Amino acid sequence: MKHVVSVSIGSPTRDHAVQTEIMGEKFKIERIGTDGDMDKAVDMLRDLDGKVDAIGLGGIDLYLVAGNKRYIIRDAAKMTAVVKKTPVFDGSGLKNTLEREIIKFIAADGKYLKKSDNVFLLNSVDRFGMAEAIWQVGCKVCFSDLMTGLGMPIPIRRMATMRALAALLLPIFSKVPFSMLYPTGSKQNERTPKFRKWFEWADVWSGDFLVINRFMPDDLVPGKVIIANTVTKDNVEELRRLGLRALITTTPEFEGRSFGTNVMEAVYASLLGKKAGDQLHDSELMDLIKKLNVKPRIVSLNE
Repeated sequence: MKHVVSVSIGSPTRDHAVQTEIMGEKFKIERIGTDGDMDKAVDMLRDLDGKVDAIGLGGIDLYLVAGNKRYIIRDAAKMTAVVKKTPVFDGSGLKNTLEREIIKFIAADGKYLKKSDNVFLLNSVDRFGMAEAIWQVGCKVCFSDLMTGLGMPIPIRRMATMRALAALLLPIFSKVPFSMLYPTGSKQNERTPKFRKWFEWADVWSGDFLVINRFMPDDLVPGKVIIANTVTKDNVEELRRLGLRALITTTPEFEGRSFGTNVMEAVYASLLGKKAGDQLHDSELMDLIKKLNVKPRIVSLNE
C-alpha cells in the first residue's frame, strides 16, 4: 500500500485520512495540520522522510507560478530542506494543469460557468492556471489580489493587468513571511466578511476556498456557484445553509472531503513512481489526468 501524507501548517480541525484505490494501487492518504506551527511541521517532515511514498506540503506554497516563471517561497524552501529521501509536492503543478482542464470542462457544459458570467476570483496569483482559463472563457472577472493580499481597495479587471502585477509582486511575495500572504493555523477558520459588493456582483466565486470562506458575507444573495477545493463535509453543509446554488471542487471527493492539490499531486507523483529529486512535468500530469479521466466534483446545494 502506498502512503501519502500532507503536512499542513493549517488548522488540525481540517484533518482527514482515507484508504482508497487508484489505478489498481491501494493508497493510505492523510492530511495532518500543525495549527500554524512551522517548527512542528519541520519536525514532522523530518520524521516522515524515507518512511512514506510522497509528502504533500499543505497550507503553504513551495512555488508560485505565473506564465512560464516559477518563484520559490522562502519559508517553504526552509521547511522542505530537511526532507532528503521522499519527494515533496505543493500542488502548484496541478494548479497549472488540472485546474485549467476543470475550468474548460465546466465551461463546455455551460451549466455552472459561461461567457456571460461575472466571476470573483480570489487570490489568483496562487491559482494562475485557473485565472487564465476563466479569462479565456470570456467571463467578466474581478481579481481580488490587491484587496485580499495587500488590503488595497482596488479591483483588477483585466488579465493583462494581473499578469503584469504578478511579475512585479511574486518576487516580493516569495521572500516575505508566508503568514502575511495566507491564513495559517486557527486563522483558517476565522470569518471577517469583506468585499460584499464583489461577492454580490459575481455569479461565480472561484479560487482558494479558505480565502473565499474567510471573506464571504454571512447573509448571501442565493444562487451563487463556488469553484474551489479543500472542502470538508462541514463546509458543504454550511454552504447549503447559506443558500449557495452549487459547489464544484477541482479535486475528487474522498469520504466527504476534497483534499488540496498538494495531496493529489503527491498521489499522482506516487503513481508515476517519482523519487526524491525527480521533476514532475506538466506533460506527465496531463497524460495521467487524461488516463484517470479526472472530472470535477459537482455538489448541487440549492437548485
